[in-house]
Amino acid sequence: MTEQMKKAMTERHTVRKFDGTPLSDSEKIILKSRVDELNNKFSLSIALIESEKTPVSLLGKTLMGGTGVYSYFVLAADNREKVDEMLGYAGSDLCLYAQMNGLNTWWMAGTFSRKYVEGFVSGKKIVSIIAVGHGKTQGVPHKSKRMDQVSSYAGEAPEWFKNGVEAALLAPTAINQQAFTITGEGNKVCLTYKSGPMSGIDKGIVKHHFELGAGRENFEWV
Repeated sequence: MTEQMKKAMTERHTVRKFDGTPLSDSEKIILKSRVDELNNKFSLSIALIESEKTPVSLLGKTLMGGTGVYSYFVLAADNREKVDEMLGYAGSDLCLYAQMNGLNTWWMAGTFSRKYVEGFVSGKKIVSIIAVGHGKTQGVPHKSKRMDQVSSYAGEAPEWFKNGVEAALLAPTAINQQAFTITGEGNKVCLTYKSGPMSGIDKGIVKHHFELGAGRENFEWV
């Protein structure tokens, strides 16, 4: 599955216009199974929701042009240390898993109706939702920084490190800032992210991408 996830990284692009058709029974089963797996692994409360009312806020409709969103993941958990990062990591996994199964996604951190969505996961911290479904298009690649703008390695960088950074640059981040720095020495890797309201989520997303590209067996986080 790792190779399929790597392929999904290059194929997944943000899609904001969906055709509005419900997920099929088989799609729901596949996605809910993955949600359960991630919830059990990281002690999260992510939910796959299908609602008659769209969660897209007025801002999301007018500024982002979001339409046809009725199926989505609610990234939620008990509030605790580094929970934003864990939910970002799990959300990234869900995006790529959905892409593998012929679906499109849109990260919605500030463009959804929080009050409406909170009713589905009462008492939990919600950091974002991810629209999932059948896009009207497949989206387009985002503008990206260069490897040397976001990373450095002590000495000659091994291939696994380069591959990891390339994968990290494919990660979706808030306003496409790519405000991260990845440094490496030997098999030790450090990931830092510029402080901001979405930095925890973004750090988790970037970490997930780097691990897929580099191969978790090749390095240790510090």
